[in-house]
Amino acid sequence: MTQSREQIVARVTDALKGEAGRVAVRGARKVDACGVQDHFWLTAADGVIVATGTDDEAFESACRSIGLDPADETAIIDAAGQLITPGYVDIHAHGAWEHSFDDGPEGIDIARAGHAVHGTTRQVLSLITNPIDVICANLKNVRAKMDERPDVLGAHLEGPFLALARKGAHDPECLKDPVPELVDELLGAADGCIRQITIAPELPHGISAIKQFTKAGVVPAVGHCDADYETAKAGFDAGAGIMTHMFNAMNGLHHRKPGPIPAAVEDPRVTIELINDGFHVQDPMVKLGFEFAPHRTAFVTDAMAATDCPDGPYKLGALDVNVVDGHARLVSNGAIAGSTLLLEVAVQRAVNELGISPVDAVEAATLAPARVRLRQAEHGHRRPAGSARARVRRRPVAHRSVQLDGQPGVVRRPQAEVRRSRKALIAFVTGNCDRSR
Repeated sequence: MTQSREQIVARVTDALKGEAGRVAVRGARKVDACGVQDHFWLTAADGVIVATGTDDEAFESACRSIGLDPADETAIIDAAGQLITPGYVDIHAHGAWEHSFDDGPEGIDIARAGHAVHGTTRQVLSLITNPIDVICANLKNVRAKMDERPDVLGAHLEGPFLALARKGAHDPECLKDPVPELVDELLGAADGCIRQITIAPELPHGISAIKQFTKAGVVPAVGHCDADYETAKAGFDAGAGIMTHMFNAMNGLHHRKPGPIPAAVEDPRVTIELINDGFHVQDPMVKLGFEFAPHRTAFVTDAMAATDCPDGPYKLGALDVNVVDGHARLVSNGAIAGSTLLLEVAVQRAVNELGISPVDAVEAATLAPARVRLRQAEHGHRRPAGSARARVRRRPVAHRSVQLDGQPGVVRRPQAEVRRSRKALIAFVTGNCDRSR
């Protein structure tokens, strides 16, 4: 029975409450940043992975250690050779299902559900440029949701400290220079929920703001900027650790004016965001860009409210947007206004259309973005006591279930049917390898 989106949102939200359960999965084909492993199993309890392996005897022992009977078919998930991957982590997305993360508590719940049922088990909520008081109110909403939902990692401020010449779909009337007083105001309203903030480093107070945010535990990102190579490099040296959606809203590559991209590529401290939808960045450049910084490239969606919705008119803050063939543009000037991409689609495109290996594609949607979060919280590539977040998928890429945190949770069927199930809410991050350069 197909359920309404309202019912799906309620089930996703409810699945994140209560005590974590005990889960065991066997017979999977595991794909993560360490590689591919057949006949894989895991057990999880209290929201963390207790044990993993491939040996049947060890699986039975691991099940008993968490109080599960390995012979009880109702208690064990048999993946039957299906793929299991880490839960996807999106560090740059604005919304889905006709709602934005700027739309208050209900909007956050709805938009998160729109991504969760497609395998994105954790997300940084990106907030667009608005008047400062509106941004502060939106930050308080994110802060409150972080206390309710473990899948909300915090906020990403994309604005208001952007270059006018590279504003994209952001309201030019709300752009600001990041003077210390404004930085303090935002940090105070956030109460620790800002995880990253996009800043144009060439602004008069751009470098000082990067230092100020870094000192407060925020990861600044260089983006929406008109910066040259030297200025971008100064931004990274000042503490910026991310490049916001490489290629978009910045100076491009030029043999005599290299711009900010080489500054990010050559710096091993920097994680590079890439929107793999074939529209923001066409496929030849996606493939080229993906090779620039192996293991440091993070797929992001930059998804707006029209994600997983029909074409038509939408809003991006106060600005009118029209979506045609899944491509969002401002009505006023035709500027690209975010995407309608899902991380599961980005991984599918990488493997099926661009020829990127499944291991590298999954890494770009899991470990690479999770590394950014290690500056503020533990979420990454750990074994065995890793955060229990996983997704099981039919081969080759059709998505079967999303598992979030070791509780009864959410399973997505081919027609977006979602029901309560012991299969969902586990979250899987496994392995003990380090592929960083």
